[in-house]
Amino acid sequence: MSSSATDDNPTGSVKRVAVIGAGVSGLAAAYKLKSHGVDVTVFEAEGRAGGRLRSVSRDGLIWDEGANTMTETEIEVKGLIDALGLQEKQQFPISQHKRYIVKNGAPVLVPTNPVALLKSKLLSAQSKIQVIFEPFLWKRSVSSNVCDENSEESVGGFFQRHFGKEVVDYLIDPFVGGTSATDPESLSMRHFFPELWNLEKRFGSVIAGAMQSKFFDKKEKTGENKTALKKNKHKRGSFSFQGGMQTLTDTLCKELGKENLKLNSKVLTLGYGHDESSSSPNWSITCVSNQSTQDIDAVIMTAPLCNLKDIKITKRRIPYPLSFLPEISYVPISIMVTAFRKENVKRPLEGFGVLVPSKERQNGLKTLGTLFSSMMFPDRAPSDFYLYTTFVGGTQNRELAQASTDELQKIVTSDLRKLLGAKGEPTFVNHIYWSKGFPLYGRNYGSVLEAIDKMEKDLPGFFIAGNHKGGLSVGKAISSGWQAADLVISYLNSASDKSA
Repeated sequence: MSSSATDDNPTGSVKRVAVIGAGVSGLAAAYKLKSHGVDVTVFEAEGRAGGRLRSVSRDGLIWDEGANTMTETEIEVKGLIDALGLQEKQQFPISQHKRYIVKNGAPVLVPTNPVALLKSKLLSAQSKIQVIFEPFLWKRSVSSNVCDENSEESVGGFFQRHFGKEVVDYLIDPFVGGTSATDPESLSMRHFFPELWNLEKRFGSVIAGAMQSKFFDKKEKTGENKTALKKNKHKRGSFSFQGGMQTLTDTLCKELGKENLKLNSKVLTLGYGHDESSSSPNWSITCVSNQSTQDIDAVIMTAPLCNLKDIKITKRRIPYPLSFLPEISYVPISIMVTAFRKENVKRPLEGFGVLVPSKERQNGLKTLGTLFSSMMFPDRAPSDFYLYTTFVGGTQNRELAQASTDELQKIVTSDLRKLLGAKGEPTFVNHIYWSKGFPLYGRNYGSVLEAIDKMEKDLPGFFIAGNHKGGLSVGKAISSGWQAADLVISYLNSASDKSA
């Protein structure tokens, strides 16, 4: 149920907020603001909302052209899904814990527990021993081995110190390649895995730290409603929605209403002009679809930061320069959706999908990995077809991401032939190219976060959210937008208190 304006703002006057960008973080932020009685408008430069969540239904096939699944790891995600009434539309993959990584040209099941790790062919005996003894070798007292507060160590360097190179090559490399199309050496440990980075600082051992943190979490939750915990226990892991991930953003758009969502509305100017003697709105905004200036009380920016320099920003009518904003690197990626007749796939695998370590290029494999789309969600394809979603490109194969559909079809078909025994050509092919698939959380990403912090301090009532702040997953994007909405609500209440 929505709160009235007076519940959240003592003056009783309805506040107006602009959200720039109609991706999932912007829509989540706008939904929360509207539910708290704020008059919110979302400005989207493109002709559709949803950002990277894009689902397509054609010829009996359903596929996603961006993110394919998400998790409820972040508490804000569960809150949003419950509020939207989407629990009944959630789809959990069949055998989602069966995931594969390629080694020596063949898929190997990823171990999910210590016993499975000992039996697995994915790691050598030496690597298994190193993993098992990590808690004993990395005690907190060995502070000289722990990276310092300002370290910009790479993800690869961090995990190699703890577990050895083979773990990096056959577990970490495919994982970061599959989730962000990057490689371990391109990523900053502090920014990409902040939780694990902090565990090392606190406990020394990553494994011991993770185990102790889970133990502490369980102790803190003993006072919570056990029925609620039991009810949500099955929701751990990845999921999608009936009809694909776009069901989430479509539902958000419906809840917001057409009057609150302006498509084809690229923002041209933002002006901050705080007047200490006035209680009128502090901000103004103009966009390409309506050249007239609108007064607003606050702004949430969720569009890619690379687009920020296209907006003319002023502070008390003086241009606000963005020269301090560093260049942001983005990761290009192509997504190939293919369908094969089941009779032409000789070695189909049950499960979530298969990841390909970069080291496997020596065995002729060129893709990052493939999701078994119709194996996870049988309603995504007719019963006599397998539907696959394959990722190509990333930081180690930027040129390949830009290849033609024909060339990529050959590459994907070749990899699926080697991994799954796919014969002949696919009966269906769809190619999506994202030139800026993900912002790169590289070793200099701290300067990006510093620039964001500077803008938010220099421009009262201006907040930034999205995948360039807080993480790349759908859940983290939602969390970022939700938290930005909370900050706006606090800011508006504070401003109302001062003018009262």
